[in-house]
Amino acid sequence: MEYGSIEREIHVEASPEVVYEVVSRPEHISQWWSDDASIERSTPGAIGELVWGDRVNVVPFTVVSAEPPRLFSFRWCHPGGKVDDSVGSLLVTFELTPSGDGTRIRLTESGFREMGWEAAKLEEVYSDHVTGWDTFVPRLGEYIGRLVSAP
Repeated sequence: MEYGSIEREIHVEASPEVVYEVVSRPEHISQWWSDDASIERSTPGAIGELVWGDRVNVVPFTVVSAEPPRLFSFRWCHPGGKVDDSVGSLLVTFELTPSGDGTRIRLTESGFREMGWEAAKLEEVYSDHVTGWDTFVPRLGEYIGRLVSAP
């Protein structure tokens, strides 16, 4: 297995504008992915954090691209848990494409091989992230469905 990138794609019955808000704003991210999220602004260079549990796992992230309503990406999983652009990190990208009456969401997470991990750690982290996205991408679609069908 190459452990290069993870790609997932779903279609949702919502506009790219709505989907962009859901993947880039903390009040929505915490509804389908993390238990809590924070960021002052969703613009390139902005730093935020994703929180799971009662601050048991706090992961900083940095916005890389913010091109409403078609592209949002960020870097996370920095070594040592500190944002440092001089070292490797994983890149998560949401590409949003109008499709019929909805949006095609293409998620890509890359950078695993570039992290410099030993083979066992690379395989473990990659497998963990595959399992995670297999859970959270469908939750993203379900959350968007509930959001747009709410009165």
